Amino acid sequence: MTIEVDQDDEAAINALVADFYAAFDNRGDRRTAADRLIDVFLPEAMIVCAGVAGVETMTVETFIAPRARMLADGTLTDFHEWETGASTQVLRGIASRHSTYAKSGRRDGAPYAGSGAKFIQLVKKQQGWRIAAIAWEAD
Repeated sequence: MTIEVDQDDEAAINALVADFYAAFDNRGDRRTAADRLIDVFLPEAMIVCAGVAGVETMTVETFIAPRARMLADGTLTDFHEWETGASTQVLRGIASRHSTYAKSGRRDGAPYAGSGAKFIQLVKKQQGWRIAAIAWEAD
């Protein structure tokens, strides 16, 4: 069975993921868009981080709130995240994206950098593509 990927869907998913990563950018005088992240997720989306300290499960709100605060209160400065590689599979109205990323900036005044991998699950709604779940592992 051959699955043809609609170029409009691929472009829309690429734009959505770019918006997701762009929300974590406060370089220069940029005002972060972390508060607009709610628009890229389904309201009931699940976010899971597998880290050294264990597995943390979050709702959209519990994921966004601390990140928006750190980007706005000076904890993270000159910070941004960006996608370094990706592959996406689209099956009708669902999609899965494997995304690698890097991050850089200053945390509490000290240089801060890292990288990780995310699996992003997406669904196509009337309003367009939205993130249904993210599972990631960071260093």
